[in-house]
Amino acid sequence: MEIRQLRYFIAVAEELNFNRAAERLYISQSALSRQIQQLEDDISAVLLERNSKRVALTSAGESFYHHAQRILGDLSFAAEESKLLSSGQRGKLAIGIFGSSILDLIPQVLKRFTSAYPAVGVSLHPMDKDAQIQALRERRLTIGFNRLVPAEPDIEQEEVRREPLMLALSEQHPLSGRDSIDLGEILAEPMILYPRGVRGSLVVQIQQMFSRYDAHPVIAHEVTDVTTSIALVGGGLGMSIVPRAATNLRLPGVVYRPLSCRGDSAIELICLYRKGDQSPVLQAFLQTLRRFGQENEQAADAP
Repeated sequence: MEIRQLRYFIAVAEELNFNRAAERLYISQSALSRQIQQLEDDISAVLLERNSKRVALTSAGESFYHHAQRILGDLSFAAEESKLLSSGQRGKLAIGIFGSSILDLIPQVLKRFTSAYPAVGVSLHPMDKDAQIQALRERRLTIGFNRLVPAEPDIEQEEVRREPLMLALSEQHPLSGRDSIDLGEILAEPMILYPRGVRGSLVVQIQQMFSRYDAHPVIAHEVTDVTTSIALVGGGLGMSIVPRAATNLRLPGVVYRPLSCRGDSAIELICLYRKGDQSPVLQAFLQTLRRFGQENEQAADAP
C-alpha cells in the first residue's frame, strides 16, 4: 500500500465518480482504476461498488475512507511538526537565570523571542553558576545566564554585554546627593557583599577593585542574591556594589549612583550552553539574543 493510493481512494470516495476524481488528481481514469484495484487487492477488501451507472462505498470502504483521512491528516501533522521543530519554531527552551540579569536583559529578549516563536515552551530556572553548568551537562537546561563563569571544556561561553558597576546606598547617606561616587571615598563604609566561596563571584572582583587602593572592603553582611543585598541597603545596613541591571530594582530608601574607580570596573553578562549543541531552538534563541545585542549597541553609538 502506498500513500498516493490513499489519496486516490479518498478522491474517488468523495466524488463517487472516477472521471471527476481523475480530473481532480490530474491522472487518467484508467490509471486511477488500476490503483484502486491494486489497493483493494493489497488489503483483500472490496471498497467500492461500481457499475455502469454508479459508484458507491461499501461498508468496508466507508470505514477505510475515515481511516485514510486520519492517516493522511497524521502524516501532514507530522510533516508540519518536523518542519517547525527543525526550524526552531516548536520545542522547549529551559533557561537558567541568576542575579540581576532577570531585571533587565532577559525579560526583553524573552518578549521578542516568544513573539517570534510562540509555539516554543519557555521555562526559567533560578540557579547559581555551578548548578547551571551541571544542569547543562545533564540536558536539564538549554542555556544559562550568569557572570564571571570559569572556563569549562564542554561549555561554550558567549558574552552578551558588559555593564558598569553601580553603588547602591541609602537615600539618607550624605553621598546620596552626588552624581557619581569614587570608590576611594567609601573604602571604610560597611559593604553588603556576596559569598566568597562561590567560584568567580562578584566579591572577588570587588576585592580586586579595593586592592588598587591598598584596601579591603569592610564586610557588614554577606548575602546570596542582589535582591537581598539591595533590601539591606534600604534598611540602612550598608552599601552594595551591583551591576547596572540591578538599578531596575526599585526599593524604598535606595538610590543608585555611578561608581568610578582605578582601572576597569565593568562586569560581563554571559550566556552559556553545551559546546556543539546545534538544536534549532537554541540556535533560534541565540540569533534573537545576538540581534538584540547588536541593536542595543547601535542605539548606544547613535548620536
